[in-house]
Amino acid sequence: MNSKTRSERLVVIGGCAAGMSAASKAKRMNKNLQVIALEKTPHVSYSACGIPYYVADLVRDARDLIAVTPEEFRDQRGIEVLIRHEVVDIHPVKKTVTAIQLDSGKEIGLDYDKLVIAVGGVPKKPELPGMNAKNVFTLQTLQDGLHIRKYIDEQRPKRTAIIGGGYIAMEMTEAFRQRFLEVSVIQKRDQILPDFEPEIAEKVAAELTRNEVKIFTASAATALEASGGGLAKNVIFADGRQLSVDLVLVSTGLAPNTKLAEMAGVRVGSTAAIVVDWKMQTNVSNIYAAGDCVEVKHLVSGKPDYIPLGPTANKQGRVAGENIGGGTAMFKGVVGTMVFKTFDLEVAKNGLNVAEAQRWGFDADKVTITENSKAGYYPGVKSITVTVIWDKRSRRLLGAQMVGQEGASKRIDVFATALTNKMTLDEMANLDVSYAPPFAPVWDPVLVAVNAARGKR
Repeated sequence: MNSKTRSERLVVIGGCAAGMSAASKAKRMNKNLQVIALEKTPHVSYSACGIPYYVADLVRDARDLIAVTPEEFRDQRGIEVLIRHEVVDIHPVKKTVTAIQLDSGKEIGLDYDKLVIAVGGVPKKPELPGMNAKNVFTLQTLQDGLHIRKYIDEQRPKRTAIIGGGYIAMEMTEAFRQRFLEVSVIQKRDQILPDFEPEIAEKVAAELTRNEVKIFTASAATALEASGGGLAKNVIFADGRQLSVDLVLVSTGLAPNTKLAEMAGVRVGSTAAIVVDWKMQTNVSNIYAAGDCVEVKHLVSGKPDYIPLGPTANKQGRVAGENIGGGTAMFKGVVGTMVFKTFDLEVAKNGLNVAEAQRWGFDADKVTITENSKAGYYPGVKSITVTVIWDKRSRRLLGAQMVGQEGASKRIDVFATALTNKMTLDEMANLDVSYAPPFAPVWDPVLVAVNAARGKR
C-alpha cells in the first residue's frame, strides 16, 4: 500500500510488554495512526512473570495470564495484531519489513512510517552435548511455560535439574517442588544468586535446603547424557559425577535479541544490546526499540547496562509510543530494582553490589543487619535481613539487598527512591517512613541499616 493513500502507519515487531505498550500508547496519542503488531508466538500481552506460578499450578488456566487478546486489541483499541508472524528482515531505506506467516510459510511485506523493535531477549543456552533433548527446556515465553507444564502433566517426571542459579531459577525451584518433583540446582559460580551479597544468598540457600532442594555450587555441567528415546537422563559434571534427571531447565540468563536490528544497521552497544536515546530512538531514522533487546542507563553507575525486567520494558514501550504518537516523553534509566519469592522468602535488590561498585570506581563498603519486620510484641513477627552498600568518600547510597519472610518486597522501594535521587546515608536517615506495630518497628529496618552504615568507620 502506498504511504500517500493511507494514514501514517506504525509497525511493531514483538507483542509482549514493550511492544504492546508502545502500540497502545501511540494509538491513544494519535487516533488516526494505523498500528500493526507482529508476534511470532501465538500469544501477546501476557504476564511473563506469572509463568512460574502457572507451572506450579497456582494459576490453573494460562488464559488468566493474558491481559489483552489479539481480538480485544483489534475491537477495543483499533490495533491489528498478527500472531505467528515472524519478521525476518527490515529495509530502512524502503521503510518496509518482511515477515513469514509461520503456519502457511507465506511471505508478506509491510511498509511503515515508524517502526518499533521489541523482540526481547533470548535464553542463554550452553553449547553442551545433549542440550537438544526433548526434556530440556528454557523459560521465557508463555509458550515455554505451556510446554513445561504439559510435559509435567503428561510425563510425570520425578527428578529435575535446574542449570543456573539466578532469580528465575529460584522461582522455578519452588514451582517444581509445588509439583512434587525432586529438584537440584546446578550453579557454576561459588554461590547461587551471584549478583547478591553472600549473606543474602546464604539465607536463600538455607531456605532451599529446608525445602529439600539439592544445591551444587562451583559445579559445571559438561554434558547431558541422553537415552535411546532422545531424553536427557543424566547431567554429567566436570569432575565425572552424574545426576539422574527426568527434566532439565536451563536458566542461565538472557541475551538481547539483536540479530534483526543489526541487519538493519541499528547500533548495538558495549552491553551487546540495542543503543537508544532517552526517547527510545535508535540511530536509524524512524526506528525505535524497547524492552529486553535494549540497553539502559544505570542511574547509579551512570553507565550503560543490560537489565531485562518487565516494568522497564513496559515503561520503555510507553515512552516510545508517546513519542511516536506526537508527545514528548523520556526514559532516563533504572536502578535495577527487582524482587522475587522462593518458598517462604521474599528477596529483593537494587543498585550495585560491592563488586560492581568497585568495578565502576566507587570506594564501596557495606553493612548487614537483621531486625524484626514489625513490632517485636506483635503476633507473627518475622525477621528481615538488610544489606546496605555505599560509597565511603561521598557517603552516597549505592545499593541495597534484603531477604525475609515478609517486608522485603516493598521496603526495597524506599531504596529505589533514594538511589534514583542519589541520596546520601545522612539524607536517608531523616526519611519519615511509616510506623505502626502491625507493619514495622518504631525504628524500621531500613533506617536501622542506614544508621548502621552511617556509624561504620
